[in-house]
Amino acid sequence: MSTEGLQPRARPRFGLPLQMVLGVILGLLTGLLWPAAGAALQPLGTAFVAAIKMVVIPLVFCAVALGSMRMGHDAPRLGRVALIAFGWFYFASAVAIVIGLTLNSLLHPGIGMDMAAPADLPAHLGAGIDWTRFLLDLIPSNIVAAMAQQRVLPTLIFALLFGLGLGLAAIGEARARPMSEVLASVLAVMFRITTWIVALTPIAVFGVIAWLFATQGAATVWGLAKLIAVMYAGYVIFALLCIVGFRLVGERALWVTRQMAGPIFIAFITRSSEAALPLHLEKLEAIGVPNRIASVVLPMGYSFNLDGSALYIGIATTFIAEAYGLQLSLPQLLTILGTALIASKGVANVPAGSLIALSTVLIALGLPADAIAMVAGVDVFLDMGRTGLNVLGNTLAVLVARRFTDLPDDPPALAISAVK
Repeated sequence: MSTEGLQPRARPRFGLPLQMVLGVILGLLTGLLWPAAGAALQPLGTAFVAAIKMVVIPLVFCAVALGSMRMGHDAPRLGRVALIAFGWFYFASAVAIVIGLTLNSLLHPGIGMDMAAPADLPAHLGAGIDWTRFLLDLIPSNIVAAMAQQRVLPTLIFALLFGLGLGLAAIGEARARPMSEVLASVLAVMFRITTWIVALTPIAVFGVIAWLFATQGAATVWGLAKLIAVMYAGYVIFALLCIVGFRLVGERALWVTRQMAGPIFIAFITRSSEAALPLHLEKLEAIGVPNRIASVVLPMGYSFNLDGSALYIGIATTFIAEAYGLQLSLPQLLTILGTALIASKGVANVPAGSLIALSTVLIALGLPADAIAMVAGVDVFLDMGRTGLNVLGNTLAVLVARRFTDLPDDPPALAISAVK
């Protein structure tokens, strides 16, 4: 048997984050020094956005359906712990999104970029919503047609119902398994295609940044800098709320925060929640959280409770709207809240999942999705903060689940080691 396929792959000399930063720098120089060439590079960003749109509907449908199936399957089996955890996941994500929307309404990082809105922008975008029509449109008379028209909200609703139908015990595991395997296979293929698309992100970033600087000038740099600043202000606010939450559930807030510093740092540096999971679980058990709670809630949290990503979607969506000179009314903001709550739960393990979730919200609102490539240019900086915040948010989720269940605590390993 040949061992050629078992040889470890050599790491690329320049990882994707560095390539994206390089794309931003080269795009900036091209747009400033050769504006005519920079203005001609817009099709690179357009092609990237079209590729993202290509995978959004099948990917989100499969991911949300499988996620809701897992919720429907786990809730009866895990009982009170799972119900408390899932309820907290949605509450915490809603708080994160509201923080993002509030910060944008106060600081307006996108104002001043003055990007030209595309001609195909829906005329009703700035108008009030007919709620009767809106709610009726959530029920697709033809789900295939809804998917073909990229109507995201009906697709998400159908995916939720489809997944819950598969997960509940009434249908039977024998009948549900073949369909769940098909969905998992399609999702795996979508993951692979998304990985290919994400690998081309630096080229798209180069083209979009060059075009922006050639046509918009320094306003682009200032706008993206404000986006990063406002985003990290939101991360800090949510982190402080988590620390307050530690105190409200009866913990020593600063002590718990210090214990979680290791997993947070790993997530921040690696931009990977999975990399922090083993140490995170170990730290939770070390402060006395029962393994039967931590080992259930924490993996679910890394799939369904990405608070940093939820906050990112809230700010990035409104930033893009303001960059195009669009003012979102309360109904549109509520649509962002509802769509982001569902979309952020379905793409947790998808490559560039936050960008996919962001594109889902933009498509649902009828906003220009072309700006995704612009935001992708600084996403490496935003990703570090939101991944670290996910660790802190899931720490609070585990402690909330422990607080409202009747399971006895394990002896704190840190306290035992201190006695020794």
